[in-house]
Amino acid sequence: MAFQKITESESLYDNLDQMSVRELLEGINNEDRKVAIAVGREIPKIEKLVTRIVERMRRGGRLFYIGAGTSGRLGVLDASEIPPTYGMPNTLVIGLIAGGDRALRNPVESAEDDLDKAWEELQQYHINTNDTLVGIAASGTTPYVIGALRKARSEGILTASISCNPDSPMAAEAEIAIEPVVGPEFVTGSTRMKSGTAQKMVLNMLSTGAMIKLGKVYGNLMVDVKPTNAKLVERCKRIVCEATGVDYDTATEALEKCGYRAKVAIVMLKTGSDVHEAEQRLEAHEGRVAQAVGEN
Repeated sequence: MAFQKITESESLYDNLDQMSVRELLEGINNEDRKVAIAVGREIPKIEKLVTRIVERMRRGGRLFYIGAGTSGRLGVLDASEIPPTYGMPNTLVIGLIAGGDRALRNPVESAEDDLDKAWEELQQYHINTNDTLVGIAASGTTPYVIGALRKARSEGILTASISCNPDSPMAAEAEIAIEPVVGPEFVTGSTRMKSGTAQKMVLNMLSTGAMIKLGKVYGNLMVDVKPTNAKLVERCKRIVCEATGVDYDTATEALEKCGYRAKVAIVMLKTGSDVHEAEQRLEAHEGRVAQAVGEN
C-alpha cells in the first residue's frame, strides 16, 4: 500500500469562507478535540522513549530535536523552556531548525530539502551514543530530518520520530516512531493546526516526563525553577511555602540563605539543616528532594 499523507487530505469542512466567526471557531474546536485522543493512543511508544531518554541523561546524554518550519519551531520552543522551568543547562535539550535561528521568525522553506544538513549541524555538538535524536515532521517526509535520523541510527544513536501520518518515510528511519494521526486539518494541509498541537503535546510529555524522573519535581512542584524575574522569585517563595508548610517570611529567609534555590531551601526547612548539609543531602540522592528529606 502506497504511503498516504493524511495531513494533506481534504478538510472535512467546506465553504469556510462563507462561515460566520462562531462557526469557524466551533469547527476548529471540534477538530482540536481529536488531538488528545490521537496522542493518547501513542502513550506506550512515548513511555518507551521517555524511559530510554532518562537512562541516557543519567549517564550524561542529551536530547536533540530537529525539524523544519512549524515542527522545528516547536522543538526549539520545548528545548528553550527547560532551563528556566527545571534549572537545567541549555546544553541538555537542544532544538535545531532547518535554516538556523533565522528560520524561527522568517521562513527558510528550501532549507528542509537538504538531506545532509542536519547531520552536519549535529556534528558541531559532537552528538554521540549517549544522546537521543528526535525528528519532528508532521508529514514524515522532510529530507532535513530523514537524513539525520538515518545517519544517527547507523551510528548507534537512539532515534525517534514524531509524525502525524502513519508509516511515513521518516518513521522508517527511527527506532521509535510516534504517530498521533489527527486526520485532515480544518484548513486543508495547514499542519500548524492539529498536527502542530499534537506534536507540542508529545514534546511536553517527553521533556516533562524526563525532568520529573530526573528529580526536577517534588510532589507536583517545580523545585528547580530559576528565579530569573520577579514573577519567578515569588513562585519560588510559594513553592517553598507549599512544600514545607512554613509562612511566607520563613520561606523568604531560607531562600535568601541559599541563593534562592527552592530545592535547597525545602531540604533545609524539612530537616533543620544548614545550606551545606542540605546540598550534601541532595547530592547524595541525585537531587531528589523526597529521598533527601527521608520520605522515600
